[in-house]
This record gives sequence, structure tokens and C-alpha cells, in this order.
Amino acid sequence: MNSRLIEELKQDHIVIKEVVEKIGRVGIFSDEGQKTLLISKSELLKHLEREDKELYPVLYREAESNETLKQTLNLFASEMDKISQAAMEFFEKYSHKDTGLDFAKDFGRLTAMLTTRIRREENIIYREYDKLMETK
Repeated sequence: MNSRLIEELKQDHIVIKEVVEKIGRVGIFSDEGQKTLLISKSELLKHLEREDKELYPVLYREAESNETLKQTLNLFASEMDKISQAAMEFFEKYSHKDTGLDFAKDFGRLTAMLTTRIRREENIIYREYDKLMETK
């Protein structure tokens, strides 16, 4: 059974995926697309902040005595740095209606990165957190 935090973070993932998919449907350069872009950025940042405050500190404390978990967290942190940079570049580039020759390629790349990250987080990091919560 998932903890309350993990259930809420998974719900965030659903919202983030839906908002990103909506950008693809309505088009980035429409008024609705621009509003959705801002919403997606806000939802992503809110989610990352919550993970940084509530999820990762617990895992890092456990990693002090668990080398495998420590290596996993270091890998995820490195990966997240790259995803965050790509996401912020995407949001900056497409927050202006007068850009976008590479939108389809950039959007596909960002969507793939987020989808992969979400799947890996849920299958690895979130499970690890729930295992820890079961023992406490």
C-alpha cells in the first residue's frame, strides 16, 4: 500500500502529464497553449519542491547507512538536474509566441524525458520510500 505522500505525488504526476499533453493538443502558440504552458511550469515546480521537502530528505537520511540507495539517489539527482535544465529552457523558449520552429522536436524530447522520469520515480524511488515508511 502506498503512503499518503506517494499517492499525492503520483496524482501530481497525472496532472503534469495531462497538462503537458494538453499543450500538444491545443498548440503552444494559441492563447490557451500559452496559459497551459504557464500552468505546466507551475505544476512541475510545485511538485519538485514538494519532493525536495518531503520525499528526498527521508531517503537521504536512510542513504547514510545504505550505499545502494545512496548511489540510486545520486543517479536520480544527476538525471533531475538535466531534466530541470531542459524543462526551464523549454518554458523560456516557448513562453513567447514568436518562437517555435523546433517546437515539435523540443516538445517530444521534453515529454519523453518527463515520462521516463515519472515511470522510474514511481517504480524505484517511491517504492523505496514506501518500504521505509512500512518499517517506521
